[in-house]
Amino acid sequence: MRKDISLILGKMRRAAGSPSVVSDANPFRVLIATVLSQRTRDENTAKATRQLFERYRVPKEISNARLAELRELIRPSGFYKVKAARIKEISRQLVERFKGEVPMDMEELLSLPGVGRKTANCVLVYGFGKPAIPVDVHVNRISNRIGLVRAKTPEQTERELMGVVPKKNWLEFNHLMVRYGRRICLPRNPKCMQCEIRPNCNHFSAVVSKNRFK
Repeated sequence: MRKDISLILGKMRRAAGSPSVVSDANPFRVLIATVLSQRTRDENTAKATRQLFERYRVPKEISNARLAELRELIRPSGFYKVKAARIKEISRQLVERFKGEVPMDMEELLSLPGVGRKTANCVLVYGFGKPAIPVDVHVNRISNRIGLVRAKTPEQTERELMGVVPKKNWLEFNHLMVRYGRRICLPRNPKCMQCEIRPNCNHFSAVVSKNRFK
């Protein structure tokens, strides 16, 4: 399985044009951006994050900001009333509990309001450069389609991936899967004939078999 994983990842790198993952070097920005990304599109997340951090840069500033202003700054992200309250509370807790610093510990990250495993893992990978596997919709979809896992929840997907993906590949795994999911393995109408890993893909095999016996 490890040999197959290496082959699959190599093909995905070539197809997705994935560069090496570079830590953002700003764990707080990664944390807030990931919270803002929930249930919205990437371009909306980027706009909301940019507007917010042009005005406020550190937890203390956001914790002291007026809620109404936070709502306007992050409006492009959608569900902005809920998210504004959440990032304000996260910032307050970072100031009061962690001296304004984002913790590097998974359990401490999970203790923050609205922070689940995907968000915490994104902070570890993209904020601190620590090996982890954030499971978003792309990772969950592609991993199940190609048969790396057979899981019903992101948590199950994460656990199974940690057992089959070599740890040396954890840092790039989410980044690579997201790029591949945006370009080739789309949620609907995936570009299977452009996909180099279709011989390794359970989803493609099922589609071929279905068409063959129509």
